[in-house]
Amino acid sequence: QVQLVESGGGLVQAGGSLRLSCAASGRTFSSLVMGWFRQTPGKEREFVAALSGGGGRTSYGDFAKGRFTISRDNAKNTAYLQMNSLKPEDTAVYYCAADSRPFRPSRRSDFGSWGQGTQVTVSS
Repeated sequence: QVQLVESGGGLVQAGGSLRLSCAASGRTFSSLVMGWFRQTPGKEREFVAALSGGGGRTSYGDFAKGRFTISRDNAKNTAYLQMNSLKPEDTAVYYCAADSRPFRPSRRSDFGSWGQGTQVTVSS
C-alpha cells in the first residue's frame, strides 16, 4: 500500500503559478507511475498528467499541455505538478495518485493509490 500526501495548494490570481508536491511512502518510489488528477463539485475526476517511474515518459490532459509540468525526484520520494498561467477554470481539488503497473499513456483513471487532495483556487 502506498501512502500519498499532497501539499502546495492555495489561492492564486489568474495568470499566476503554483507547484504541488506529493510525498509518497510505503513502496519503492521509483517503481511507481505517478499521476495528478483534479475534481470540482458535480463533475467527474479529470486526468491532469502522469509520469513514468524513471521520469522519461509523460502524458497530459489536453488542457494541461503547455501550462502544467509533472516531474519527480526519486531521491526524495516526491512528485510535483508545476502549474503556470493558471485560469479560474483550473480551480479544483487536485489529487496525487500512484500505480505499480507499467506506464501507459492511455491509463488515465484506474490508479491504485490516491492522496487526500489539495485545494487550488484561482481568482479572476
